Parts: sequence; C-alpha cells; structure tokens
Amino acid sequence: MLHIHQLTKTYADGTAALRQLNLSAGAGIFGLLGPNGAGKSSLLRTIATLQAPDSGDIQFNQLNVRQQPALLRAQLGYLPQEFGVYPHMSCYAMLEHIAILKGLTDRHSRRQQISQLLAQTNLTAVAGKTVAHFSGGMRQRFGIAQALLGAPLLLILDEPSAGLDPLERQQLHNLLAEISQQRLVILSSHLVDDIEQLCPQVAIMLTGQIVLQGQTQQLIEPLADSIWLYSGSMPALPPQASILQRSFLRGVEQHRIYAEQCPGPGFMRTAPSLQDRYFLTLAKSTALDSKEQTQ
Repeated sequence: MLHIHQLTKTYADGTAALRQLNLSAGAGIFGLLGPNGAGKSSLLRTIATLQAPDSGDIQFNQLNVRQQPALLRAQLGYLPQEFGVYPHMSCYAMLEHIAILKGLTDRHSRRQQISQLLAQTNLTAVAGKTVAHFSGGMRQRFGIAQALLGAPLLLILDEPSAGLDPLERQQLHNLLAEISQQRLVILSSHLVDDIEQLCPQVAIMLTGQIVLQGQTQQLIEPLADSIWLYSGSMPALPPQASILQRSFLRGVEQHRIYAEQCPGPGFMRTAPSLQDRYFLTLAKSTALDSKEQTQ
C-alpha cells in the first residue's frame, strides 16, 4: 500500500533528517518507533506532502505522491504532534469548518459524517464546548475526529498518546484499533508499549534511516531464548551479555539482559518483548557508531 524508496531530506542548517530511507507498509496499524531526533516527524511531514524531499520516491496505492501531491491529500488524514485550535470555536463548529476546507460541501452528508465521528470518538456530549478547554485525551480524540473527516485511506498520527494519563491512553488505543480497519494508519511514537499493543507491523528508525522493519512478532521471535531477568543489584556480567533495561518493581531493581547463554546464578529466562528488540537495536547502533569513530 505504501512504498518509500531512497528518501532523503537535508534541512538548510545541514541536518540530514532522512538518509536514503526505505519503508513498506500494508493496511492496518503500522508502528514507527524511534528515539527523539530520529527523524520520525520529518518522515511523516514528507509523506503528508507538507515538505518536499530532496530525492527519492513515495508510492501510495500506485499513486506517485511526489508527482501528484493533491491526490494524496484528498485521501489523507493527519494528526501532528501539536496542533492549534481557534480559542472560541466549539468542537462541532471546528469540525464543520475543517470539513468544508476538506471539500465536504454537501451540508447534509457533512453533518451526518460529523455526527458519526463525534459518536465514534465519544465526543457527542461535549460537541458544544470549545476545544481549547478540552482535556488532553479529549483534545487528541478531537484531533483524530478531524483527521477522519472525508474517510481517508491513509491516516498519519504523530505521537498521539503524548501527555495522556493511563486511562486516556487506553481509550485512545481502543479507538485506534477500531478505526484501523480497511485503511493504513501510521502511528509514530517513542513509547514502545503503545507500538507493541497496537501494531502488527513496525519499523525502527534511527538517525534518519529505517534500521529494522517487519512483522512485530517476527522481529521479537529471534530473542525467544536470549532474554534474562535479574532482580536486585547487578553482579558482574560476562563479556557477551548486554544490559537492555534497568527498572524498578516496588522499589527493587529489575534488569533485563540479552545473552545467548545464562549469564550466571540468579538469572531467569523471560519472554522477550518489542522493547527488548528496540533496546538491543539501539545498543548495537551505538556500539557500531563508537567503533567507527575510533577507527
């Protein structure tokens, strides 16, 4: 459905945001995972035709996006990381305003669609209130409602769960799972848990490149026998072992370790996660960069 080949983008200050990037994504929720500064937002803005790449190709459903950006915009819904609203307009009035800008000129069908989206995003009861006074979760649901106007085939969401509390995040997850039927939803986040819960397909992005992509479960499976858990203060590790994560559970240190063999007494093998794969990818990339700098 979406195919990107050798996409590059360098900003005027010399920042190489995208470096010969390749990516393929099919229908459903596609997770784009990476640390802050990896280039995720630059990639999403480029796909959404908000900025032009220096070179490379973007194809969506056989459409050449660089040659026909207006045709892509007609089937695109976009929720940026931050978006502004008119301070005195109600939720309903904002949606109607945006719908008209999107070309939904028939009044009856436009209002019918808005009513359906308000119900789908659980905003019907607050449709008369100003969006500027919405909570974080309500504001994000409004953002998704406006992105869904016109029934887009491609929906791009940039860090939609940022700043949400646990209940709001779960409500957002339920909504995204519902709206992902029969369309491609690109979900960008640095929260690995969001991606693992929602996305059957995922790509990891570092320094402007896709360094790993595929079916989420298939990316995790190679680590099945190589993730170990240790509780308490960490003993010395053998050279072949790597610490992936240090966290706390009820105040007790918890360490997740990557090692092909048991690192020592007290280590328990545990099921791998996408977060393990992500941290291992980051660690290998950091080690490779350090090696190249010393050569």
